[in-house]
Amino acid sequence: MGKFVDLTSSDGFTFPAYVAEPSGPAKSGLVVLQEIFGVNSHIRAVADGYAADGYLVVAPSTFHRAKQGVELGYSEDDMKTGFGLKTAVEELPPPGVMVDIQAAINHAASAGKVGIVGYCWGGLLSWRSACQLKGLAAAVTYYGGGMTVDPQLSMQAQVPVLSHFGDQDHWITLDTVEAFRQGHPDVEVHVYKANHGFNCDQRGAYNAEAAKLARERTLAFWAKHLA
Repeated sequence: MGKFVDLTSSDGFTFPAYVAEPSGPAKSGLVVLQEIFGVNSHIRAVADGYAADGYLVVAPSTFHRAKQGVELGYSEDDMKTGFGLKTAVEELPPPGVMVDIQAAINHAASAGKVGIVGYCWGGLLSWRSACQLKGLAAAVTYYGGGMTVDPQLSMQAQVPVLSHFGDQDHWITLDTVEAFRQGHPDVEVHVYKANHGFNCDQRGAYNAEAAKLARERTLAFWAKHLA
């Protein structure tokens, strides 16, 4: 079980992050970026799972500049609320929430090399982080909405990237996934017979087989690039 701690960004803004520590010495550090539902029980479970695998995990609240203490479920009303908060954060003056993610990376760096993984909106932020931020050794994106179209498509990652997509995802169409694959031949892209949100066991879109395979690939990716 992890706990919330306060981190401070380069602009002096203080925000909470869920930190999960391994039982023994950390292999390296990981930053886990939330969906549009806050650092909720699912994201905390993801962080705890990676900590059980030996990583020091930091899951920053990327909504905190728009609203504090956000923890949503997956109902239609929660979806609307989450989209609204995402929009509010995306409309912040640059660099917006990216400085908070940088602070999370800096905190995770106490364990050595740092990887970043994001889900849904967090997948998009993970891609941006791979292209823009310092101190990362690798990045993983899960169904990152917006990253397969411009202007995100034209960005260039500075570290190795692994990206997971679902072939039934109506938010991220397969033609844009193929455009992303063609535009970024160095990115390891996998497409699963699954829908958006397939990794989350609290969503109707959960696909246990796809989630298991994606996690295995992600752990192998960490082992290769964070060792």
